[in-house]
Amino acid sequence: MSIINSIFGSKAKAEKSQTENWEHLEDMNQLENLTEVSFTIPVTIFKHSTRCNISSFSLRQFERSYNIPADKMKLYFLDLLAYRAISNEISVRFGVAHQSPQVLVIKDGKAVYDASHENIHAEDLVKFAE
Repeated sequence: MSIINSIFGSKAKAEKSQTENWEHLEDMNQLENLTEVSFTIPVTIFKHSTRCNISSFSLRQFERSYNIPADKMKLYFLDLLAYRAISNEISVRFGVAHQSPQVLVIKDGKAVYDASHENIHAEDLVKFAE
């Protein structure tokens, strides 16, 4: 049993470490704050549907390849099924049509990049963090 736990336990730890820099977007006030923060550091929002296999795949791929230091870009994670009102407000506020999964980069209070589905690539965000 300890062999199984060590195998699966280490995988769980690795997955947790990949998401430890995410701030979960669960309140409209956070949306105000992230907009303000975007004037200092670029902000990335990952909109995820927990019921969608494509969204789960995109999230895993994004997390595997994301390597921007925390002091260069701030990450927010939105469970859009649980917080649909926030997702709707993001679309209105930043003028980007809703998609799922979807990544947006906010800089100086404006959406400067968005991608969805198979077009989500963490490597594409590097240019905004320079």
